[in-house]
Formats: sequence, C-alpha cells, structure tokens
Amino acid sequence: MAVPKRRVSSTRRDKRRTHDGAPAVTVATCPQCHKPVLPHTVCKSCGYYNGNKVMTTREEANEA
Repeated sequence: MAVPKRRVSSTRRDKRRTHDGAPAVTVATCPQCHKPVLPHTVCKSCGYYNGNKVMTTREEANEA
C-alpha cells in the first residue's frame, strides 16, 4: 500500500481544493414580466422565451 513519505502541507492541500466550491448561479431577468429566470430557459411565470410565447402557464390553463 502506498504511504506518503512527507506530510502534505495545508497550503498545497488548499491549492488543490480551489476548484471544489460550487459556482455561483447566474440569474437573468425575463424581458416580458421582469421576474428572475435562469438564462436560456422559458420563463415559468409568463411562458415566453426569446420574445415568443412558447408555453401556457397554469394561470392561463385554469382560465380556459
């Protein structure tokens, strides 16, 4: 079994772990209803994507 010859310093250990953190979530605003949405996804509150109506919302489905 392999055993390290020298102890790994805290600096070297922390350098290795610099990319382990979760990236921050980017949030865009919907140009139609101005609510926060994930980029490149359909807005769940109004159903628009790229200026086009592509989905019916629950409120619209309940009205019909």
